[in-house]
Amino acid sequence: MKGDKIFDELESTVTQFAQLVSEFDDESLNEIPFEGSWTAGQVAEHVILSDSGFIKLINGPVQESERPADALAAEIKTVFLNFNIKMKSPEFIVPPEKNYKKQELLDALDDINNGLNKSRGLEMDKTCTARELPRMGFLTRFEAVSFMLYHTMRHLHQLKNVSLKLLGEKRNAD
Repeated sequence: MKGDKIFDELESTVTQFAQLVSEFDDESLNEIPFEGSWTAGQVAEHVILSDSGFIKLINGPVQESERPADALAAEIKTVFLNFNIKMKSPEFIVPPEKNYKKQELLDALDDINNGLNKSRGLEMDKTCTARELPRMGFLTRFEAVSFMLYHTMRHLHQLKNVSLKLLGEKRNAD
């Protein structure tokens, strides 16, 4: 998957994520669905924190790459789309426990898609040097966008489960 295609897929995934967030009201957005789980608002905030950070990364300083632009993309996909493993989020993108507002989350997700559109046309084979990831090192722009895509897909899957639990129950109660 190259350049525009990965941006198209990521934009579509963020849009699907936002559409699912829009199905929650402010009350259900802040309800804990399962013991030990984040609320839907926290899941959305986590994606927003991560994706907005990656937009800054891909628009930040770069250097020539010493490997193919997509060298780590398949590994990133395999890790994030393995729903049988539970991951621990780095502290700086752990969403705070607070009362989330749906419109604020939707506006932030819209900002992410706008940031992605502004990032189209960048040289995807350059290595981003602003931040090194644990176990992966510095990512190329293509790998960083791949990370955003598969990470957002993972949390879209999680948000669907939260929606089934909370909104499914509410729909059945109506």
